[in-house]
Amino acid sequence: MTHNNNTDSNSLKDISYEIRKDIIRMLAEAGSGHTGGSLGLADVFTCLYFAAMQHNPENPQWEQRDRLILSIGHVAPVLYATLAHAGYFPKEELKTLRQLGSRLQGHPGRDHGLPGLELSAGSLGQGLSVAVGMALAAKLNRQTHRIYCILGDGELQEGSVWEAAMSAAHHHLDKIIAIVDRNQLQIDGKNSDVMEIEPLADKWKSFGWIVTECDGNNHSEVLDAIAFCKKQEKKPQLILAHTKMGKGVKEIEDDYHWHGKVPSKQQAEDFILHLTK
Repeated sequence: MTHNNNTDSNSLKDISYEIRKDIIRMLAEAGSGHTGGSLGLADVFTCLYFAAMQHNPENPQWEQRDRLILSIGHVAPVLYATLAHAGYFPKEELKTLRQLGSRLQGHPGRDHGLPGLELSAGSLGQGLSVAVGMALAAKLNRQTHRIYCILGDGELQEGSVWEAAMSAAHHHLDKIIAIVDRNQLQIDGKNSDVMEIEPLADKWKSFGWIVTECDGNNHSEVLDAIAFCKKQEKKPQLILAHTKMGKGVKEIEDDYHWHGKVPSKQQAEDFILHLTK
């Protein structure tokens, strides 16, 4: 089953708006965490959990569910907020982010018992390899679910990503849809200043992937890109989702300093007051 069919753009915008508000609140409450990327990916996560993915919050281990592998584990707030809004656990629990004993740690940990997590994430560059393993297992078992893998663009500087990319193409793993959060920023600045990764689309194509691009903050474009990928066969697919770090809060958009910075409680109130849909 698909959890929700709120596929019209206004419903999805409303959900993304509420998810962003919760991201801001929970990070301000925690006093630490990663704001920029979490806000930037809210639209992608909304599209996945409320329109594109097959999943069931009432049965998180449903065998036929699509898997979501969050390779960039530091944007855990957007995953947690989305799971809460999708019904995996009470929204009130979001305020426990990063607290001692909480199920919502700074990076997702399956050992904490939070439903809906497929991977304990932390070290960058690992998620696509896990997705490849899952897709191989599914292929051997003749299962048809999809594996979505969310990667950061700075993360693509990790060599292990490209080993996994080669493997996915070699084994014709057409149930993998990788989504790159292409905001062009990382913790120390612009990708192009830290280590240039372009030409990205051409690189992935040369590794045997089908590549499409979209505005990652436009629900219709994200859903169209996913629909395109679902029609492909015999090759893994990659979506370059062009997003804005800090999307929705104008004063911090495209500012890499907010990669690992959180608002004060007063700033959080201001951010929510002026948050755009």
